[in-house]
This record gives sequence, structure tokens and C-alpha cells, in this order.
Amino acid sequence: MKVKVTSQKGLKTSLSVVVDKAIIQKKLDDKLLELQNKVQLKGFRPGKVPTKVIKDQFGKAIYGEVLDGVLKETTTKAIEDKKLKIAGQPKINLKTFGEGKDLDYTIDLEILPDVNLKPLENIKITDYEIIIDEDTVKNRILEIAKNQQNFSDKLVNVSAEKGDMVIFDYEAKIDGKNFEGGQGKNIQLILGRDLFIKGFDNQLIGLKKDDKKIIKVNLPENYPNKDLANKKTEFYCKVNKIKKPEETKIDDDFAKKVGAKDLNNLKDLIKQQTSNEYKRSLDIIVKKDILDQIEKNHSFELPPNLVDQETKILLQNRKKEDLVKFEEKDKQSAKSRIKIGIILNKIAEKNNLKIDNEEIKNEINKQVKSMPGQEKMVMDYYQKNPHAVESLKGALYEEKVISLIKSKIKLNKKNVSLKDAEEIIKNLHKILV
Repeated sequence: MKVKVTSQKGLKTSLSVVVDKAIIQKKLDDKLLELQNKVQLKGFRPGKVPTKVIKDQFGKAIYGEVLDGVLKETTTKAIEDKKLKIAGQPKINLKTFGEGKDLDYTIDLEILPDVNLKPLENIKITDYEIIIDEDTVKNRILEIAKNQQNFSDKLVNVSAEKGDMVIFDYEAKIDGKNFEGGQGKNIQLILGRDLFIKGFDNQLIGLKKDDKKIIKVNLPENYPNKDLANKKTEFYCKVNKIKKPEETKIDDDFAKKVGAKDLNNLKDLIKQQTSNEYKRSLDIIVKKDILDQIEKNHSFELPPNLVDQETKILLQNRKKEDLVKFEEKDKQSAKSRIKIGIILNKIAEKNNLKIDNEEIKNEINKQVKSMPGQEKMVMDYYQKNPHAVESLKGALYEEKVISLIKSKIKLNKKNVSLKDAEEIIKNLHKILV
């Protein structure tokens, strides 16, 4: 195979490739022998069909298949031999081909730009550390206590009031008729939360143990049986028991009941959990700031076909009537994404960063463990979707590069309150929208 560069202008390169006819003939002969063991034709025993007969009947198709394989193989080798980093799919133009002839073709392609990396040490970033105050911790503990509330039986002659738990049976009817799913036994409702059917709770207030009452409400609009949704319904209720809330004592025993070692440990866990909730969003801000500065610090030509491909992908998510309106905006976004991707790849290459199969496997296992009850579904998703695995690999790769950059740049640590963190995140959301 002979390969030479015929033209090179900017990021556009053309290669001339000539494959000797003897190489193609060898592949044709090998293919015919392979087919001889597979083809069954009337009048011939299996595996005994002469190659000439196979060639007479299937010659064009066989040559086309061999040609396609030779083009893929030699195109890949030609690009590797010339050490070209291509952007997008190359365009192949056949000049001479056919049985008994040399294969002569050209490859038109765009290559990735050679990036002169700027020193990472010049990047200055603010990294946020969230300070969780005692009032926030106290309020979170009170919320937990509210959800872990205990109840004790009320006296028989004492009426139900807001905050009480009412345990009751019911039989529901529409137009005097029973319906499927219209019965309930020992239903528990905490009055005032309005979690059953809107307006239901309030009609239980004032009842006592063993009282009966017909409660009239409309079934919700999202009721599973759509034919019954929003229908006026009568619930024939009987109160079995009324319980009053007990004050929850917040101490070490309470902390142990919710999974902590003691009260101090529970406070530490709440601080950590609350900090992590906001830290994820603040890390996105830090990452965006890093990428913005990296993009601003570098200037180079972008491969037009990559820009076109990325723009089309972004426009796919637009409504038909918005295509013209957002085309220029999406094109700029495409350029930004491609430019940042090229820079990050260059940084990764320079520092020999890679993602191996073990890292991908560990990340998938982490996701599996984070979704109890849906482990098989998550595992099946990745096993059946190679594109999902590639996407995951890309995300891990990017995060590894970002971590490297963080280790080299100047990070200005800044302590912020929850209120400040919420304001910073809100401002980022405005920018992104």
C-alpha cells in the first residue's frame, strides 16, 4: 500500500492511497474459498461447489464486500501511518477500482488542531466551603423528630383534633353504589396534613372513638380508575381509635433510633449531609468557572465538520419553529463544547490520563448500590447499551481531568453560609437558563 499527502491546508488534509491488485486478489480468493464451504447449490454436494461457479453467480457482491473491507482496513492504516488525529468521519473518493486493477482512492479529512496548552497555574478559582450553623442543624433534627413522631391512645370520650392520628374503616360509594378499591380497614390519618383526599381530614375533626360519619369529597383527578376521577363520593366511616401525638425527646436514644451513634453524631451527620446537598451544586459552579477560563485562555481553529455535527445534535432538541431562532446560539454552544473537549483531551494526553475497565465497572456498581430494588434494571441497562457505557466513560474521563486541573490551579477557599450558597446557586441557574 502506498500513501502520500496530496494537500494540506489548515485543518483539511487529503491523502492518496494505492492498494496493489495482488492484495485485493488474495482477499477475493480467500473469500471464495470461505464461501465454498458454506454455499449450497443445486447439483453440487455441500462444500464441493467450484469457486468459478460461485464467482459467476455472486462475483459482484463478493467483490463489493471485499472492497468495503479493504477500504476500511487501508483507510485506518493510512491515517495511523501518517499519525493524523482526525475530526469526524473521513470522506473517501474512488478513482480506480475493479477486479484485476489496483485500488486507487483519496481520503479527504479534517484533523484536530495542535493545541499549545497555557499554564494551568494561572487559573484562579473560588472553591466554596459551606458552614452549617447550629440553627440549621436544630431545625433538621426537629423535622426528623416530626416524621418519627410517636402516638398514644386518647381517652374514649375525647374528640379528635389537628395533629391527632385517627384510625378508621370506610366503605365508599358513588351514586349509592360500591366500586372496586372503595373499601379500607384501619386506615391511619394524621389530621391536618391532608394527605388522603383533599378536604377529607377536616371532616374527621371532632369525632370520637366508635363514631360514624359520612364524609363527602370528590375523588382526585389522578385517581387510577379514570372513569371515577373527580366523582362525588360518600365515605361511610367508622372511627376505631384516636391517638394523640407525644412529645419526642431529642436525646441520645432518639439519635440511635434514626441510625446515629448518639446525638452529637447525629448533628455531625446532618451537617455532612446538608453540606453535600449544596456542595454538589457549588462544585458545578467551580467546574464551569474552570472550563470558562480554559476556553478563554486558548485560541485555535475548530474543525468545521465537528461544529456542524454538534450543532445538529443541539438543534435536534428544538421545536421546529425555534430552529432558525436558536441556530446561531446553538452553533456558539457547539463551538464552545468542542473547543473545551479538545483542550481537556490535550491535558489528559500530556498527563497520560486514561479510564480503564475497572473504573467503569466500579462506577456502574456504585450506581447499582445507590438504587436498592432496581439493581438488575440498572445492570441490564449498561449491559444492553454500549452507548451508555461510552457516555459513562466520557463523564469519568472528564471528571479525572477536572480533578487534575484542580490539583494544579490556585484555589481560593471561601466559607459561605447556606443562605449565601443558595444565592450563588440561584444566580448560576439564571445564567444557564
